[in-house]
Amino acid sequence: MHVSYTDEQNLIRTMVRDFAINEVEPTAAQRDEEERFDRNLFDKMGKLGLTGIPWPTAYGGLASDFLTYAMVIEELSRVCGSTGVMLSVHTSLVSWAIYKYGTEEQKQKFLRPLAEGKKLGAYSLTESGSGSDAGAMRTTAIKDGDRYVLNGSKLFVTNGGEAEVYIIFAMTDLQQRQKGCSAFIVEKGAAGFIFGSKEKKLGIRSSPTMELRFENCRVPVENLLGPEGDGFRIAMKSLDGGRIGIAAQALGIAQGALDASIAYAKERNQLGKPIGGQQTIAFRIADMATHIEAARLLTYQAAWRESKGLTYGKQAAIAKLFASDTAVQVCIEAVQIFGDDGYTKDFPVERFLRDAKVTQIYEGTNEIQRIVISRMLLAD
Repeated sequence: MHVSYTDEQNLIRTMVRDFAINEVEPTAAQRDEEERFDRNLFDKMGKLGLTGIPWPTAYGGLASDFLTYAMVIEELSRVCGSTGVMLSVHTSLVSWAIYKYGTEEQKQKFLRPLAEGKKLGAYSLTESGSGSDAGAMRTTAIKDGDRYVLNGSKLFVTNGGEAEVYIIFAMTDLQQRQKGCSAFIVEKGAAGFIFGSKEKKLGIRSSPTMELRFENCRVPVENLLGPEGDGFRIAMKSLDGGRIGIAAQALGIAQGALDASIAYAKERNQLGKPIGGQQTIAFRIADMATHIEAARLLTYQAAWRESKGLTYGKQAAIAKLFASDTAVQVCIEAVQIFGDDGYTKDFPVERFLRDAKVTQIYEGTNEIQRIVISRMLLAD
C-alpha cells in the first residue's frame, strides 16, 4: 500500500471537511442533547454524492473506492460521531449487501435510491437473545406461496424508524441454526412491520437506535437477498466491511478530540503560562497523535485492500479493534487535558468520549474482534 492519495480523494476530503464544519458541526451538540435525527443532513450528503461513494454510476454511485469512503466517514465523525455511523451503516452494511448479493432487479429497485441518497438504509441482525451469537436468533421467515411471513423482533437497529430500506436476518429453518438463516430486504410501511421503542443512549444520541417487530409481516419472495440459508454468510461478510466503517468513525472521533485538545492547550493559561507548554500536557498530546496515526494507517490499509479486491477480514478486525480502543483512550486523555471544563457540556470532548465508547461494542465487540483475529492467525 502506497501512503499517497489521488487528486480526487484530496478534493473529496476537502469537500467533506468543509461540509462537516459548516453543516454538521454547528448543530452537533444540540442534536446530541435533544436526541434529534436530522434527515436534512442525509439529504445534503446525497446531493454531494456521499451516499453512494463506492458504487458504480450505473447504480447511482460516485464510482470511487472504499478508501475514499473511509476518509469521508472519518471527516464526518471528526465533528459528529452520529452522522458518521449513519452513513457507515447505510453504506457498509445495507448498500454493500445489496450490491454484493442482490439481483439486478434488487440493485435497480433498492441500491440505486440508496446510492443517490433518496432512501436511507438500516441493517438488523441483533436480537435480545442473539447479539454476538447470531446463530441463536429466533425471528422466523416461513415461506407461504409468493411471500415469506416474518415474525419476531430485533434490537439496536441504527437508523431504525428513519430508514426506508432494511436488511433483515431471519431463520427459514430453526433446526439448521446458522445454515438456516436467510436475509431479506424489507421496506418501511410493509404491513406487520412495526417500530418499537427508541433506545435512550449514552452516546451517538442523534443517531436513532430502534427496536423492530414483525407480526405476520409478509415479504415478497423477490426480496430474498441471496439464496435461502445464506443469510449468516451475508451477515458476516457485511460486518467485515462494516468494521472498516466503524474504525473510520472511531478514528474521526479520536481526531476531533485531539484537535480540540490542541486548540485548548494553545489558548488556555494555567499558572500564567499556556498549558500546552507544560511537558505533561505536551506528552499526552504526542501520545494521542501517535496512536491516531497508527489507527489511521490500519484503517486505510483495510479500506485499500477492500478497494483492490484483496482479502480484508483480518485487517478490518484489527483496524476496528485498535481504532476503537484508541478513540476511547484518546478521549479520556482529552477530558483530562480540559480538566473541569472537559467534564461539562460547554466543550465537545465529553460528547466525543460518550460517542467513542460504542465503537468498542457494535459491529462485533472487541472481544469478538480478538476471536476473529486469533482464529485467522491460528488457521494460517
